[in-house]
Amino acid sequence: MFDLPDLEAAARVVHAAMPLTPQYAWPLLAARTGAEVWVKHENHTPTGAFKVRGGLVYLDGLRRGRPHVRGLVTATRGNHGQSLPYAARGTGVGVTVCVPHGNSAEKNAAMRALGAELVEVGRDFDEAREHAAQLAAERGLEMVPSFHPDLVRGVATYALELFRAAPDLDTVYVPIGMGSGICGLIRTRDLLGLPTRIVGVVSAGAPAMALSFEAGRIVTTETADTFADGMACRVPDPTAFEVIRAGADRIVRVTDAEVAAAMRAYWTDTHNLAEGAGAAPLAALLQEGERMRGKRVGVVLCGGNIDLAVARHVLADDYKGTMS
Repeated sequence: MFDLPDLEAAARVVHAAMPLTPQYAWPLLAARTGAEVWVKHENHTPTGAFKVRGGLVYLDGLRRGRPHVRGLVTATRGNHGQSLPYAARGTGVGVTVCVPHGNSAEKNAAMRALGAELVEVGRDFDEAREHAAQLAAERGLEMVPSFHPDLVRGVATYALELFRAAPDLDTVYVPIGMGSGICGLIRTRDLLGLPTRIVGVVSAGAPAMALSFEAGRIVTTETADTFADGMACRVPDPTAFEVIRAGADRIVRVTDAEVAAAMRAYWTDTHNLAEGAGAAPLAALLQEGERMRGKRVGVVLCGGNIDLAVARHVLADDYKGTMS
C-alpha cells in the first residue's frame, strides 16, 4: 500500500492544511468502561471528519501527476463528499458529488457550501455510486472511488498521530464504511511494528463487511439499514476486504440503539457530539466491556457531522428512526 516515508510525506501535505487532531484519555469514559480510553478526535478537522485527510492527499497527487484533470465525480453519504471540494478549493478542479435521496440535509448543505455540484440519486450509497460512474463516462470526469491508495494514505495520517502519541494501546476500535479508515490504521500499525489489535465496527443493519470477514469471501447485502450513514454500505470493496481480513483481529456489530447510547455517553462524558459512525467504536467497546476491562484502548471518533434534528432526539433518548 505505502511505506513509512510515503506516510510521512502524506502527513506533511495534511498538516500544511490543518493541524494535528488531539487524542485524549477521558476520565469519565474510563469510569464508564473500566478501560483507559483514548479518543482520537477526528471530529476536530476542518470538515468535522477524518475524510478530509484523504481528499487533501488525493488532490495533491492529482496536481502532481495528472494536472490535466479538471473535473472529479464521486459518491458519498457526506464526509468523503466534503473532503474533495475542500481540498480542491482554488485549484480550478470541479467536483460533482452523488448522494442518495434522503441524505443528511446538513451534510448536503456543507458540500454545496464548499463548491460541489450535488446530484441526489438512488435509494442508497451503492446506487449513488453507480450513477457517479455513469456521470464519469458521460462527462469525461475522473471517478474518485471511496477506497483509493491516496485516500487510504491520507486518512492513515490520523493513525500515525494516534500511535505516536499513545504507542502502547492494546486495542483500537474503528468503524468500517468502505474501509479507508481501518485499512490506514492497520497499515500504520504494521509499519510502526506495534502489537495493537485492530477491531472493526459495523452496523448490525449493514453487516456486509462482517459477513465477508466471517465467510472469508466478499458477501453483499440487499439493504444497509442504519442511521449511522458512514457505515451504510452493502457492497464491500475487495481490496479493503483483503487488508481487513489479513490485519483485523475481529469485527463487532453494533445496533443503532447501542450507537445512540454511545453518542449520549460522548456528550455527557466529553461534551463532544459524535455522528453515528463516530460513536460506533465506543458502542463496540461498551459491548465488550468485560473483555477490555483494565486495558488501554483507543476509539476513533471519526466524525461529528450529524443533523441537528437527529442529534436532538438521540441526546434526549427518544430517537424514533431506525433502531436495529
